[in-house]
Amino acid sequence: MDLQTRVNMDARVARAQPEALDEIQRADYNPEYRIDLERVRFSPYFSRLSAVTQVISQAGASPLIHNRLTHSLKVTAVSRAIAVAVDNGLVGTTSALSPQHSPGGCDAVVVQAAASAHDLGHPPFGHLGENVLNRIARDTLGLADGFEGNAQTYRILTALDVCDGATQGLNLTAAVRTAVSKYPWTPAMEGLDLGEAHGPGLPRGLKRVDGEVVARKYSAYFLEQDDLEEARRSAPGLAPWEQSLECSVMDIADDIAYSIHDVDDFYRAGILSQVAVSREFKGWLENATELRLLAAPELELAGVRNHAGEGLEALRRRIHRDDPWIADDDAFAEAVRVVSDDLVEGLLSTVFDGSIAAERRLSTFTSTWIAHFERSIVPAPPDTPRTGIVTLDTRAWHEVKVLKFVHKHFILNRPDIAMYQRGLSQVLVGLVSAFTEWLDDDHDRKRVPRRLIEMVDLATDGYQRLAAERPYLVEDTGQAHLRRLGRGRGVIDYVASLSDGQAIAVAEALNGRTDRLWDIGQSL
Repeated sequence: MDLQTRVNMDARVARAQPEALDEIQRADYNPEYRIDLERVRFSPYFSRLSAVTQVISQAGASPLIHNRLTHSLKVTAVSRAIAVAVDNGLVGTTSALSPQHSPGGCDAVVVQAAASAHDLGHPPFGHLGENVLNRIARDTLGLADGFEGNAQTYRILTALDVCDGATQGLNLTAAVRTAVSKYPWTPAMEGLDLGEAHGPGLPRGLKRVDGEVVARKYSAYFLEQDDLEEARRSAPGLAPWEQSLECSVMDIADDIAYSIHDVDDFYRAGILSQVAVSREFKGWLENATELRLLAAPELELAGVRNHAGEGLEALRRRIHRDDPWIADDDAFAEAVRVVSDDLVEGLLSTVFDGSIAAERRLSTFTSTWIAHFERSIVPAPPDTPRTGIVTLDTRAWHEVKVLKFVHKHFILNRPDIAMYQRGLSQVLVGLVSAFTEWLDDDHDRKRVPRRLIEMVDLATDGYQRLAAERPYLVEDTGQAHLRRLGRGRGVIDYVASLSDGQAIAVAEALNGRTDRLWDIGQSL
């Protein structure tokens, strides 16, 4: 059965349940959660996302490609559709979603607020910026909790952003703060019991390095640890690593949107080669048995792969290694076939030329896949730390992995993109270095941007409280060291709050080269 046929069948099932759809229209109005949603959407940090790269910049491709704002809006739409289905019993069995996970069901407004907020912490230049700032924070500035986009989001919501009636932060409800926390721990992982009784595998975001568990992703810095713990106490039934139901819905919606609109972007930009992608998919489908016999080192060697299909075979093995709870070779093979038919031999067989016909083909592809994924949500198996409370069914889960593979394998490793990203990384390195030196300049410190000074003061106050309440998280509780930490965190907060264009313009100004001096001055 092809993808479109399955989606049509799902739609007929939905139309056959008018009572459930009526309930959707009569959803309860919760003013506190509505206020949360409005505060996020009226935030300047939310508006800034329109000028922050998703994967490739608009200047380098087309003004129609996704940025962090359009991505967040689409995640919000997908997550609301899933939340409504969950709350109305249209997902799996209602017994699998116990009340302890979300008293009163899955609140669609909480989900929308979390989806709108989930990318606020992304710095300039997408995931590249996140990696560069993390390295600088740890290796240069001595911040043990580094930089992480999810943790920066939580810091914005609870400390950096402002609203009427709160001394700092947006004063959001515990439900929304919990729903934003996809990785509900800090790098210290305090209270995170990962005993064998919790099933095989580590929660996503954690990994083992030389036998030690390390937090690769986390939802709060040490400074916001108390706030995160307080928020999660509102849902006492959650395991220490477990997402709330609303968070789980938002997280899976993020995966769905990401897997589809990256393909959309690269198809529009004309940089997805149908020949190259077809060769990889056909190579795996025709030679899967032989590829399985390859030794692991042969698949992991750097450089150009020797055989078509090796990338997909490496993906299949990673799924078995990281996610044995759902890994299924038959589902993987079917996912490869479906994506090959619909994307490789379907959408990519015709070049995107900007015509109405091309837009219609792309719209059909996108809407069909999203509708399919929205109706593939099922309760997750119990005691599985690798997934949230809800997940995709086995086949759809593998389809998302295969769709993500396309952009990771054929786009992110391109030499031209790598070259451009290396240049952007130097912009961020230069910004952090220049602002740090300026703050240390006794002769010119008075002219440092006021907002940067405020961020440094806020961070310094935070480290002083941390030293008093949790001194074991601070290497040295001396005032000089706490001021250095505050300066480092404040500079990182400031640079991370810039848009792509602002970061480049400010870097040029700091090097004495700019034709936008008065423009950038108003935003500092």
